[in-house]
Amino acid sequence: MPDLKILTEAELCGCVALDLDAVACVEDCFRALATQDVAMPPILRLDVPDHNGEVDVKTAYVPGVESFAIKISPGFFDNPKLGIASVNGLMILLSARTGLVEAILLDNGYLTDVRTAAAGAVAAKHLSRPDARSAGIIGAGVQAGLQLDALRLVRDIDHVHLWARDPDKAARRADDMRNRTGLPVTVQSDPAAVVAVADIVVTTTPSRTPLIQAAWLRPGQHITAMGSDAEHKNELAPDVLTHADLYVADRLKQCAILGELRHAIVAGHVTPDAVFPELGQVIAGQHPGRTSADQITVCDLTGTGVQDTAIATLARQRAAERGVGTAFTS
Repeated sequence: MPDLKILTEAELCGCVALDLDAVACVEDCFRALATQDVAMPPILRLDVPDHNGEVDVKTAYVPGVESFAIKISPGFFDNPKLGIASVNGLMILLSARTGLVEAILLDNGYLTDVRTAAAGAVAAKHLSRPDARSAGIIGAGVQAGLQLDALRLVRDIDHVHLWARDPDKAARRADDMRNRTGLPVTVQSDPAAVVAVADIVVTTTPSRTPLIQAAWLRPGQHITAMGSDAEHKNELAPDVLTHADLYVADRLKQCAILGELRHAIVAGHVTPDAVFPELGQVIAGQHPGRTSADQITVCDLTGTGVQDTAIATLARQRAAERGVGTAFTS
């Protein structure tokens, strides 16, 4: 039996960065969803309501890829009160040929953060105006900072507008963004003020009530909603989807159950059998995506198992090239 490779968070951080390679890796996996017979079962989720927690299990097999990942991702949203991060977890990489475990990636949520932010970059690359310059970030957590970093890989962002429920967290995140990027970052008084001035708006919260209203949207704007990945989460008012000129899902069936699309269906703005393009179809040229500078576009990112297989495979490849990790023989 071949050795099992164990990789720590620190080793994985040294191997995988939020860079153009990571964006290309995630872009390719979305393309595979549209062009290949990818096996991706529904997300398994365990709720732990007593402690404001949830655990998601995601996986996907992509034909032609030698391995597949199973990702276990806990999110316990009261953790910051205890001085620890909300998200942690690990990925297990198995051989697609034999099913044998090849690697355990003790990433503590790091790879999930990278692939989630990379998906935001992919959405902006294919759906926002090429001349988009101002970014609006809703939320002040780790993903808020990463989404800005991701946007800067695909668009020449020159100003950032930020809002979060907690003004202190918003101020700290804004300081971090300024120090890392050198960009001007304005903390706005409410989400409407962010939407009023941003070309690209990214929502990065676990909100259970809508933060963005349809009436606020402006021609030419792009919205990426990446916080709604469970039935009870909701960042966009249900009529945002019908107000937009183009709505794109990462995975249509999944968004109808877990994403912003679910709330539009429940509210009666969209029929349950409505068909919308998926991001992979836009990437693959099967759907035109944005067709004019004036269109309002929305991308609903719920997070897919194929992203986890893609980023885990990239991590294992990079680790092998660098000769890092601990071999374990069972």
